[in-house]
Amino acid sequence: MKKKFEIRNFAVLVATSLLLFSCGQSSNKQHSSVDSTKCDSVSHKKVATVTQTKESQTSITPQKALEMLKEGNFRFTSNQVLKRDFKSQVHQTAEGQFPFAFVISCMDSRTSAVHVFDQGIGDIFEVRIAGNFSDDTEILGSMEYATQVAGAKLIVVMGHTHCGAAKGAADNVKLGNLSQLLTKLKPAVDASTNVKGEHNSHNSEYVDAIAHNNVINSIKAIKEKSKVVKELIANGKVLVVGAMYNLETGKVEFLETK
Repeated sequence: MKKKFEIRNFAVLVATSLLLFSCGQSSNKQHSSVDSTKCDSVSHKKVATVTQTKESQTSITPQKALEMLKEGNFRFTSNQVLKRDFKSQVHQTAEGQFPFAFVISCMDSRTSAVHVFDQGIGDIFEVRIAGNFSDDTEILGSMEYATQVAGAKLIVVMGHTHCGAAKGAADNVKLGNLSQLLTKLKPAVDASTNVKGEHNSHNSEYVDAIAHNNVINSIKAIKEKSKVVKELIANGKVLVVGAMYNLETGKVEFLETK
């Protein structure tokens, strides 16, 4: 009996040590730009201890902002999301906000940028619209505010796999105001004609190609239609990138765009 008790205690000690070790080692090279975290003594999870301030935002370069989102998505897909005190963050951000990125994504309920990039309150601006279009005056105006006025360093246009808007455009769906919205995807449909198989919503490769090309077109529209953002890009103050979110894996693939 005594030996069993000793073995059990030894097993608990080893398990606890491994949890503590993993918490201490979680800030590896793949997600090392979290500036301030601590280890929770109960859950052994990394805890975000700092909310974005003017000083922290100023210190972030556009490239570092991109790396922070990549690292956040790594944490999300590896089930190592940071533990956050949201009530505290609400209090800390009550007097002002200093997000480091602006993300426009689809309205799909499975694609929340705050979650898939493992961010907290006050970290990113998030705009969501079916088809993640970015050429409307309202969206461009919001984008200009986020970057020129509020100081965000990165703009991300994020599409996703199995996109409903892309499926609707593939099938040329007609439904009230949705019909007009889907016409904005026609250039992306036209750019996807080289995909093999049937050109309809039943061909997932075709649907994903439309979503991908729509992201590329949206980035072009931003640079062409917003003089404010174009100037910020030229001065190296803002970076604009495209991304595709995989609904099956939770992984975000950032696209190479010109």
